Amino acid sequence: MSFFARMIIAGLLMFAFNAWAQDSPVVGYVKVVTGDATLAREGQSLAVGAGTPLHLGDRLRTASGASVGLTLKDSTLLSIGPDSELVVDAFLFAPASGQLALSARLLHGTLHFISGIIAKLKPEAVNIVTPTATIGVRGTRFVVKVSE
Repeated sequence: MSFFARMIIAGLLMFAFNAWAQDSPVVGYVKVVTGDATLAREGQSLAVGAGTPLHLGDRLRTASGASVGLTLKDSTLLSIGPDSELVVDAFLFAPASGQLALSARLLHGTLHFISGIIAKLKPEAVNIVTPTATIGVRGTRFVVKVSE
């Protein structure tokens, strides 16, 4: 293959990867919102309501007295309480090919976690990270609080 052909292929691959990276996949949806909650996505702040899609890397924040309930595509349920901040960093749900992963960061506040299919099929593929610890999910349900 000529140098010119390789350069064209490399350019097309970089373009395709760039387009894919900007179109972060939807990992779940907001099901319930009480009070004020926002979503930081690609430098923008968006109001959160029932039905709002959650993309990989979105930063979900709740105000004082607010709460948000999320359902991820593998049926994992996440409920974050008042004054909380959560980011889903990794989510792979392709059970047929064995690609399973869920990693989220609770930066502050409270989180109630009920595991879905990923944790049932491959428990070691699920973890929740806090500023002081990483929780390896081996059960089906837990609550965590991160204080500042």
